[in-house]
Amino acid sequence: METLVDIKDLVKHFPAGQSWFGRTKEYVHAVNGVSLEIKKGETLGLVGESGCGKSTLGLMILRLIDPDKGRIIFDGKDITTTSQRELRPLRRGMQMVFQDPFASLNPRMTVGEIIDEPLLVHRFGSKSDRISQVADLLRLVGLSGDAASRYPHEFSGGQRQRIGIARAIALKPKLIIADEPVSALDVSIRGEIINLLADLQEKFGLTYLFISHDLTVVEHVSSRIAVMYLGKLMEVFPASKIVNASHPYTQALISAIPIPDPKAKKKRIVLAGDVPSPLSLPSGCPFHPRCRYAQNVCREKEPAFESYKEGCFAACHFIREMTPLENEFR
Repeated sequence: METLVDIKDLVKHFPAGQSWFGRTKEYVHAVNGVSLEIKKGETLGLVGESGCGKSTLGLMILRLIDPDKGRIIFDGKDITTTSQRELRPLRRGMQMVFQDPFASLNPRMTVGEIIDEPLLVHRFGSKSDRISQVADLLRLVGLSGDAASRYPHEFSGGQRQRIGIARAIALKPKLIIADEPVSALDVSIRGEIINLLADLQEKFGLTYLFISHDLTVVEHVSSRIAVMYLGKLMEVFPASKIVNASHPYTQALISAIPIPDPKAKKKRIVLAGDVPSPLSLPSGCPFHPRCRYAQNVCREKEPAFESYKEGCFAACHFIREMTPLENEFR
């Protein structure tokens, strides 16, 4: 598979306060040297606890946030320092589905105007052509054509997310970053939106970066899964081999997946302590304060992110000595 997105050593720190003399005192270390590839046509699931840097990474890939360091290569072109003027035509190929379907739609615009806006900005056809295309997009996401004349507040959360998806695919992009697209929806609606995204991917050959904190959803929709913790990648592995994941943090996440059978017994890996503050990261491996296998080398030296098995990569000094989770753990 060809690579659509190749990010190398991305870093983003946000200032968290200033001293009396106007100098920045502290920084939030949101993303700390992440390197990752997204293949054409795949769904890469990005999972981790809240505040680990998932959304910041997605926004940097789209250049909605500029990285402090690193490189972003999209479809063979380095867009790390591309100006906004040069970036505009490239935005046709990359779009985003936002987490909150209530806040991501302009309440003063009709649904037709919202979906038509990217077509208008990029000068796609005449007004009549765009009206016809908006109606087609609405039907494609499961809404009636007359929805174009209504306002966002007239729709439910699931319907609003369908509108956001219609806007995202209006320009026929190559990449869609879905930032927690179902977390704000009722459980009964989540399956419909996930199936819609899968159908659109098959129809248009889309590539997804699916960001979520729910490993169950990520496992279902993804080709590969990447796990983040405190702004660093901990592990990347094929979704079909989730029970073979070996990093202690990934195993703790997997053990927390609920089993639908109330009579089934399951071993739970409970992590000790709290997540360290992103204002002051621990030395060595960022996970070592909560890792049950941590040794002195984990506190002193940051592990390299390297392959430990075919298709599997991890940042752990002892990854080859770890025992994969057995099926009964899930």
